[in-house]
Amino acid sequence: MPDRFDLPVDFRWGAATAAYQIEGAVEEDGRGPSVWDAFCARPGAVRDGHTGAVACDHYHRYPEDIELMKGLGLDGYRFSIAWPRVLPTGGGAVNPAGLAFYDRLVDALLEAGITPLPTLFHWDLPQALEDEGGWLDRDTAYRFAEYTGVVADRLGDRVPAWITLNEPFVHTVFGYALGTHAPGRTLMFEALPAAHHQLLGHGLAASLLHERGLEVMLSNNLTPVEPASGSAEDAAAAAAYDALHNRLFTDPVLLGRYPDLSALGVPDDIFGAVRPGDLDLIHTPGLDGLGLNFYNPTRVAAPTEPGLPFDLVGIPDVPHTAFGWPVVPDALTRLLVGLRDTYGKALPPVTITENGCSVTEETVPDQPRIDYLAAHLDALARAAAEGVDVRGYYTWSLLDNFEWAEGLFSQRFGLVHVDFETQKRTPRASYAWYRDLIAAHRKRSAR
Repeated sequence: MPDRFDLPVDFRWGAATAAYQIEGAVEEDGRGPSVWDAFCARPGAVRDGHTGAVACDHYHRYPEDIELMKGLGLDGYRFSIAWPRVLPTGGGAVNPAGLAFYDRLVDALLEAGITPLPTLFHWDLPQALEDEGGWLDRDTAYRFAEYTGVVADRLGDRVPAWITLNEPFVHTVFGYALGTHAPGRTLMFEALPAAHHQLLGHGLAASLLHERGLEVMLSNNLTPVEPASGSAEDAAAAAAYDALHNRLFTDPVLLGRYPDLSALGVPDDIFGAVRPGDLDLIHTPGLDGLGLNFYNPTRVAAPTEPGLPFDLVGIPDVPHTAFGWPVVPDALTRLLVGLRDTYGKALPPVTITENGCSVTEETVPDQPRIDYLAAHLDALARAAAEGVDVRGYYTWSLLDNFEWAEGLFSQRFGLVHVDFETQKRTPRASYAWYRDLIAAHRKRSAR
C-alpha cells in the first residue's frame, strides 16, 4: 500500500500494552498483589466479574507475541513493568523471578530488532502500599523512586529510554476521585494529593534515570477542551476543565508550577500536599520526550447544578467508538499545535504513546479501526507539517486485553484478536494494514 502520511524519515512505529492488562500469572513466581487484584475481587467492580488473573497469558506466551510484533515490523514496543512483580510489597526485598521475566522479555525484543520502551507505573500499585495510603501518602513517591532504581540497574544497560507514569490524570480521577478504577476511592477533588505525589514520584525517578544516562518520558492522556458555546460562562468552565485534565499534569513538569486551580476550589498547596522544593524536584530533571495518549476531544459547558464547575457534554454529529468516545481526528492536530504554542521551547519532542479504537465485535475484519488509525495518522502528519516535533506513534493496542473496569470482552482495542478461552491470537485486517504502512514508510525513508 502507498505511504500516505508525510512523517519524518526517522519516525518510529510501535504498539503498546500494559502489564495488568495482558500478563496474567498474578500469583506466580513471587508476584505480590496489586490494587487491581483487590479491586477485581469486589463484587460489581468489573463488568461480569472479570479479572486480569489470566488476561492474555503474556507472561507465558510473550515469545509468540514478540513474533507478532516482528511480523508488523515494529521499531519499538511499549509495555509496562508490574511493580508488584519486582517488589511484591512495594519496597524492601526484590523478587528475583520477577526481574528475570523482564530480563527475558527485553532480550527477546532486542533479538527481534525491537526497541523496548518500558513504563514503570501503569496503575498496578502494590496493594501493600495502598494499605498504607497509596498515592495519597507522600512516602509512595519515594518507594516509586526505590523501585525505579532497582529496575533501571537491572535493565538500563539494554533499555535507553523510560516512561515513568502512564496517565496520572486517569489514575487520579478514576481511581481516587470517582472510584470507577482501582483502588476505588471516591474523594472527588480531595483526591488531588494523589496527583501531586505521582508527579513527585516522577521527578524523583527521572533524576535517578538521568543519573544513569537514560532518557525519560512521561505519558499522559491529553485532550483539547472546547467550550460548548461562545458564552463567557462556557469559556470559564472549559478553562477550569483544561486546568484539571491537561495543565495540572503538564505545567509542573514543563514549567515548574501548577496552574490556577481556584475555580475547582483547590488551594495552591493542593490540600497540604505541596511542600517547599517539591516543584523543583518535579521540574528540574526535565523530560527528553513527552508521551501523549490521545483518544478524543472534550466539550464543556457551564454547570447547570451546584457541584463541579463544569459539565461535560457530548459532541454531536460525529462517529463514536464502542466506548462512546467521539472520533474527531482533527482534534489531535489542534492538541499538538496547541501544546507547541502554549509551551514553546519548554515542549520536548512528542511521541504518541497511545492511540486506538475500541470495538465490541470479535470480528477479524475491522475496517472502522483502520479508518480511525488512518485519520489520526493524517492528523499527526498535519501537525508535523506545522512544525510540531513528533518522533513516533505507538498504537493501542497490540492485543485485545483486560480493559480495566470493562473486563475482557466488551471493549477490544487489539490489532490482534485474542480468544480469551483458548488464548489463540488471530491478526485482524488492521494488523496487515499497519504492517504494510510501516513497510511503505520505511521504503520511502530509504530512498
